[in-house]
Amino acid sequence: MTALELIEHGYHVEIFDQTDAAKAASWAGGGILSPMYPWKYHPAVNQLAQFGKQSYLSWNKKLMPVSGIDFEIEQVGMLIFDHDQYDYGLNYAHDFHEPEQESSLLTQDTLHQLNPRLNKTLDSAVYFPQLANIRNPRLTQSVLKYLQSQPNVLIHQHQRIIEFKQTNNHIQAVLDEEGNRYVADHYVIATGAWTENLIDQFGLKLEIKPIHGQMVLYKTPEKWLPNMCMNNTMYLIPRRDGHIVCGSSTNDFGFDRDLREDISQNIIQAALSLVPDLVDFPIVKQWSGLRPGSPTGVPKIGRVKDLNNLWINAGHYRNGLVMAPASARLLREQIQGVATFFDASPYQI
Repeated sequence: MTALELIEHGYHVEIFDQTDAAKAASWAGGGILSPMYPWKYHPAVNQLAQFGKQSYLSWNKKLMPVSGIDFEIEQVGMLIFDHDQYDYGLNYAHDFHEPEQESSLLTQDTLHQLNPRLNKTLDSAVYFPQLANIRNPRLTQSVLKYLQSQPNVLIHQHQRIIEFKQTNNHIQAVLDEEGNRYVADHYVIATGAWTENLIDQFGLKLEIKPIHGQMVLYKTPEKWLPNMCMNNTMYLIPRRDGHIVCGSSTNDFGFDRDLREDISQNIIQAALSLVPDLVDFPIVKQWSGLRPGSPTGVPKIGRVKDLNNLWINAGHYRNGLVMAPASARLLREQIQGVATFFDASPYQI
């Protein structure tokens, strides 16, 4: 997203990815275009997240004619079943001036008319009709394909940057593992969970670390589950073609991405407790990803202190996808030296 922002404003961009491009946490996540329980988050997270849905709708219109890939943004709404969160959810839109988070309390009859797949024992939910999800693997594929089609973009896959060459307060070049040297006017570290490895040479500690998240994917008939469902941080996200993404876990296993059977069973049991009939459908895939965990969930977006051309856009934790468009714009405006579209100080390094 940072690259898209920059090329839209006349920059030439080179992207270096240590593995396959666009295949890390953003590919692996659920794609809910809102923080889970936004009232639990720092206002700086919600400030970025509020632009997610409309930004992706605009980007999809621009990119799809070139990439041929639809992001599949589905406004199916969200049902939240955590009774202890009802008051927060019902008041959030008013208290924080978030019209996209308008909600209402549904009692049993209305709830099961809206979503007849739900467990019959569920007696109420808070319903957020405007919440949407994006099919994030399609999003990342579309962005990558679009960038690859642009003459002012060069993407290096399986090429890890390991060192910055610095003179006084200026980065002169970067080096990859084979000693190849690359020169630019500005350098952006947008490396998610791997950020600490790159910034260590500057004596920076941002406390960004990998947080393992695991997912389970069911396949049902098209439009079988009408809404997203959430309870106790576990969620079900229906895709347009009947796939249902179920997750997710939060564990500190370092950079180990192995699937854990106990976590799979926890996710499956949570999903079945909400929608018991899922037991009749196949699990077609399971996977994990490494989120860039940060202490407050507020990302670092801005220039590295004492360096005039090194920038960071990282540490988005569980909300990287929904915050990405606004994060990219905020960074681009700082690089350009123009007024930012809102206060950038909460994100400074």
